[in-house]
Order: sequence, then structure tokens, then C-alpha cells
Amino acid sequence: MKNNVIISHNLKEKIGEFLSNRAYSQYVILVDDNTERDCLHKVLPYFENAKVISIPHGEEEKNLTTCINIWQQMTDFHLDRKALMINLGGGVIGDMGGFCASTYKRGIEFIQIPTTLLSQVDASVGGKLGVDFKTFKNHIGVFNQPQAVFIDTDFLETLDPREIRSGFAEIIKHCLIKDAKKWKEIIQIPYEKQDWEDLNKHSVAIKEFVTENDPEERGLRKILNFGHTIGHAIESFNLEIALENNIERKFLHGEAIAIGMICESFVAKEKGFISDNDLQEIAEYIIKIYGHHPVNEEDFEEIISLTIHDKKNENNIVLASLLEEVGNANFNQPLSAKDIKDSILYYNQLI
Repeated sequence: MKNNVIISHNLKEKIGEFLSNRAYSQYVILVDDNTERDCLHKVLPYFENAKVISIPHGEEEKNLTTCINIWQQMTDFHLDRKALMINLGGGVIGDMGGFCASTYKRGIEFIQIPTTLLSQVDASVGGKLGVDFKTFKNHIGVFNQPQAVFIDTDFLETLDPREIRSGFAEIIKHCLIKDAKKWKEIIQIPYEKQDWEDLNKHSVAIKEFVTENDPEERGLRKILNFGHTIGHAIESFNLEIALENNIERKFLHGEAIAIGMICESFVAKEKGFISDNDLQEIAEYIIKIYGHHPVNEEDFEEIISLTIHDKKNENNIVLASLLEEVGNANFNQPLSAKDIKDSILYYNQLI
């Protein structure tokens, strides 16, 4: 199914057009406590008599226990297979809401209304849905396309600046894997003056092209995971610490992926794909935006072990997507434990 992404500041008109030739029996809107407070009032009038399911915000809520709660409320609302789920929120809401919709009564239709930069430029496009299992990122899930994705950058005004910076990591990734010219452009513009609407359209266009050509990640789509093999392992490790100690997690998704992009660029340089100058440019820019957060050496082994669970792996071999050159990426590149360790050591010594 083709990605059906609508980018507009007039959601009322666009959603009205979408609903005009469809007959849904009921509407249910999934939000977290943040989007319930900041965003729900903007879209609730578009969906007559909509039911609302609200969950706590945060990656730690993205699990099967929360899904059970969502499924129970959907059941209590007597939703039938002609109902429509509206996922209003960031990546957690989109991933988990789409997963719950896709499995409730063997599947009801859903749409995504992403409210964070991360979900607008990445998570809401491409049909990847799912939840974390224990601390393994997106370990349980399905591929299923939403009926539509409605993107309005006005929602970004509700975000904490740290959340916007987290989403920017995926924009950086899209430039590095598919558009060298855009990469050179964004690094010349002060972060505070980036044009989010332009970058949103740019990233969505790249992700649409890739996912339409490889919807189930058999080959090309794997390039979208640049930075994620090591980045996800760092994110998962720190999420586990946060859950065990009931503390705030150290890294948002994009912050961990930023470290992963530096590490995996180092591996690409070591394998002869990119130059020292390319690596230096990437590392310096990312650290300028995200700061420098050294990884404790005593944590290396556990982080390396978490890469074994990456979904791109085959036959217990860790496979990564690396830069072939700036603006072009490859995939299915084997990483050894030494590759990963050396890359984190490189990151640690940058400052």
C-alpha cells in the first residue's frame, strides 16, 4: 500500500476530505497525558462522538501491559471492525496504537496524527508498528500501513526543546543516507534557524521512497536503520537502568541514535567507506547539537550483547547499515564485538 501522507496546516479540511467517502461506525482517539492536555482539543471536534483512551507518556509505557489496557478499553467501548482508531501523539502512541488497531478483532483501520518531530519525520511513515519487550526495542510488532498520516508542524509548538532536538537526529540520518547536498545545507544553518516544515517534507519524501520500494525491510529499507544498531543498544541499556531504578531515562531516542550515528560512521571509516574528513565532520556536527555523553567502559559488554537482538541480524551475526559515502548507505554489513567496542571508544575520546 502506498504511504498516504498529508502535510498541511489545515487539518480540518484534510481530515474532512478523508472522512467524506468513508463510513466508520465509531471513532476512538488514543493519546498520552501530554497530548491529551496539549493536542486533543485541536482534533476532537473532527471526529463526532469519539471515545478517548489516554495512557501515561513515555517509552517505558510502550509494552504489552499497556496494550492490554488499550484493548480492554476498546472492548469496553464495543468497537466493531468498522471503527477507526486515531493515534494522536509521538512515536510511542503511533507505534503502539497502530499495533493495537492492527490486532484488535484481527484488525481495524487507523490513522496517524503525529505531534512530535520524531514521529512526523520518521515513526509515523512506513507502517512499522509494535512495542518493546522488556527492554528490547520494538521487539514485538507487525507491518501495517495506516489509512492516512496527517502532519501539521504547528503541533511542534507544544514540545519541549529537547524533544525537537531528539527528532532532528532522524533528519540528520535521512540526509546522511540519501542526500549529501541537504546534509551540507543543514550543517551550515544554525540549529535554531532550521526550517522544520521544509525538513519534514524532505524526510517524509525520503522515507516514502524507501518504504514504498521495500515495505517489509527485505533489503533497501534497512538503510533507514543507520545509527540504530549501536544507538538502540545504548538506548535499551539505559532504559533498563531507568526502569530498574525508577528514574528518568538518560537518553531520548534521537539522543541515543545520535551517538549511534557517530559510532557507525567510525565503523564505516574503518571499513574504508567514508574518509577521515567525513567522519570528523559528522562527529563534530552531532556533538555540537547533542553534546558529548561518554559511555562507561564497564557497560560496554552489556551494550554489545544487546546488539545481538537487533532485528536486522541473521544467523546470530550483527548486521548494520553503514554509510557507503555521505549521501548513500549500504546494509547487511557485519559488525564484530571489536567493531562496536572500538567505535564507542572512539566516541568517548572525542572530547
